[in-house]
Amino acid sequence: MSISVKNISKYFGSQKALDHVSFEVNKGEIVGFLGPNGAGKSTLMKILTGYLKCDEGEGSVEGLDLKTDTANIQKITGYLPEHNPLYTEMFVREYLQFNASVYKINKERVEEVIKLTGLTPEANKTIDQLSKGYRQRVGLAAALLHDPEVLILDEPTTGLDPNQLVEIRSLIRNIGRPQNTSNPGKTVFLSTHIMQEVEAICDRVIIINKGVIVADKTLSELREGNEQVIFVEFDYRIEEIALQKIPHMVSAKNTGGFTYELIFDTKKDMRPAVFDFAHDNGLKTLQLNQKTKNLESLFAEFTRA
Repeated sequence: MSISVKNISKYFGSQKALDHVSFEVNKGEIVGFLGPNGAGKSTLMKILTGYLKCDEGEGSVEGLDLKTDTANIQKITGYLPEHNPLYTEMFVREYLQFNASVYKINKERVEEVIKLTGLTPEANKTIDQLSKGYRQRVGLAAALLHDPEVLILDEPTTGLDPNQLVEIRSLIRNIGRPQNTSNPGKTVFLSTHIMQEVEAICDRVIIINKGVIVADKTLSELREGNEQVIFVEFDYRIEEIALQKIPHMVSAKNTGGFTYELIFDTKKDMRPAVFDFAHDNGLKTLQLNQKTKNLESLFAEFTRA
């Protein structure tokens, strides 16, 4: 087990930021940690890195106790905080060499990480000359310098443009990917507000709301369920009550013109049944689309007040 959290709670005065949070992350997993602003994401990440202490509960990172082995946990953990702290007056290579000296890492590793994170063209610039995307790369490079077993990334792609988003997502995915049978890859635990990012990078999602874990599932498990939504457009209007004759129908709603939203409580593809209904009732089917719930709608369901 790479990360283990058991009944962790954290208070700030009378406010309970985390309420008996529990989960486990396996070695080599890439897990997205989602939640609204103020849900407790950054607080838990700071606890996992040893920056904060929990008030209740216990946890471990790579078998090291969060309460007693903080220094050793920090040796094997790479952390990119939400507000990436950089010495902007330093050159990129100089900054990374400074960080490497803290870990007593040789210069060859600095060059490896510069290449890995795509910083080679910018290595001789001062950090204040860099774009937001390249500054994020510098922060990620610093987190990777000591070849950590666990990466904790708090909003790693905030403020990036679309091209930079794709590049950083690919980089994170490659970092977590198993290298060979003896190397299962790094454990990556990241928070984000960007649902497409989770779908592009993560194997699993943990959703927190008001300090409480409300979902912990793989992406495929999140999408499972019997509810099915079909949008159909006929060549003229029909009463919703007539559509209730279709098997497994939960509800039928006109969404404008001759278009209807049909909800069924079965995994079976109901488009043939809708087409047959139209044929039997003298209707022409102009459009017939099945809609799968995306992560954004599922997130809204889990975090809705």
